[in-house]
Amino acid sequence: MSSIEAVHAGAASTAYCTSLVEALDLGRHVWDDLLARTGDVSPFMSWAWHRAWADGASAQDLSESHAVLVRGADHTVQAILPVAVRPTLFRRMRVNVLAWAIGDLGCPDHLDVLACHGADVDAILPAIESLPWDVIRLGNLVEGAPNAARLAAALARRGHRVRWRVGWSCPYLELPVSWDDYLGTLSATRRQALRREERKLVRERAAVLTDYEPGRWQEGWQHLRALHERRWNGTSELSAASTEQLHRRFAHEWAGRGQVWLTTLDLEGEPAAAWYGFADADTVYFYQGGRDPRWARASVGKVLMEMMLRRAIERGYRRFDFLRGDDPYKLEWTRTERTTRVLVVFRRGVRGRWLQGLDRVGGWKARLMSPRPKAKAAGAPR
Repeated sequence: MSSIEAVHAGAASTAYCTSLVEALDLGRHVWDDLLARTGDVSPFMSWAWHRAWADGASAQDLSESHAVLVRGADHTVQAILPVAVRPTLFRRMRVNVLAWAIGDLGCPDHLDVLACHGADVDAILPAIESLPWDVIRLGNLVEGAPNAARLAAALARRGHRVRWRVGWSCPYLELPVSWDDYLGTLSATRRQALRREERKLVRERAAVLTDYEPGRWQEGWQHLRALHERRWNGTSELSAASTEQLHRRFAHEWAGRGQVWLTTLDLEGEPAAAWYGFADADTVYFYQGGRDPRWARASVGKVLMEMMLRRAIERGYRRFDFLRGDDPYKLEWTRTERTTRVLVVFRRGVRGRWLQGLDRVGGWKARLMSPRPKAKAAGAPR
C-alpha cells in the first residue's frame, strides 16, 4: 500500500488506496475484465493506456498518482479509480486538484470509473477523502458516465459540493450491416462523388492501402506525423516526444490484438494520406490523420476515411467514433454526436465553499464577457 493509508471495510467490500504502479501490477486481465464490465467506455481506460502513460511518466508524476481499489467479499477487484493529486492554479489560487492520473496527455475521451455492476461505490469515499485534495475534477467523462454519477451522488450525500459541466462534442456513426446500406443513406450526388474519387485514384494514381503491423509501427508513425505536419503547416501535436512515446508504448501493448489501425493511402508509391485509430469491442475510434496538401484536389483524406469506414463495416463493427471535436470534415460523415461531461467537486468545509464561490463568480464574469456563450467546446483539429 502507498504512503497514504486508507481502508474501508464493509460487510460486502473493502476499499483501499494504493499507488498506481501497484494497481497496474495487478495485471492486464484484472483491468480489462473491469473494462468489459463497466460498459460504454473507451480504450483510454484500459490497462494498456495506463501502463503506457506510467512507463513514460516522470518520477514526480508517478509519486502523485494513486489508485483506489474496491474488493468484494470474495476478494476480487470490483472497482479501480486511477487518480492523481497535483497542485494547480484555480481561479488564480493554488489548490490541490484530484484528477485522472493520466491527465489529458493524448486527449483521452469517454472515461468513467472502472467498476462492475453492483460494485460498492460508496466504499470508495473514505479512501478518496484521505487524499489531500481541495477540488476534484474528472473530465472527458463518457456521456452518462453511470459510475461517475454514482460517485458524485455519494460525495454529495457526504456534504461535498458537486457541479457538472459540458465537455467535448464527439461525433460518431452507427454502422449498418453493409457498405451498400451506408451508401444508401447518402444523397445520390455524394454517393456518386465517393465512388468516382476512389476509382480515379486507383486507376490514375495506382492507389493502394498500406497497413503498418507492430513491426513497422515506427515507420507508419513517421508517415502519420509528417503528413499531419504538412496538413497543418508544420505544427502538429504528434511531434511532441511525450505524445509519440505514449502511443508507441500503447501500440506495443494493444497491437497484439490486431486493434491498432495505422494505415496510409499510397499514390504512385508514396504515402499521400494517413489514418490512425483503435478498434475495441464493437467500436472503431478514429484518433488522428494527415494528408499531403499537394493531393488535396484528389480528396485523398476523404477517400482514405471512406476506405476505413468500409473496412469497419466489413469487419462487423457497429460504431465508428470520431472522438473529440465537431470539425467540419467529421460532420461530412455523420450528424450524430455525444458530449463528454466534466465532474467538479468542492471539498466540504469553509475552504471548499470559498473556492466554489470564486468559481461561481468566475463563471459569471465569463458569461458577461461572452454575449453568445457556446454550449460545447469547439473541436480541435485531429
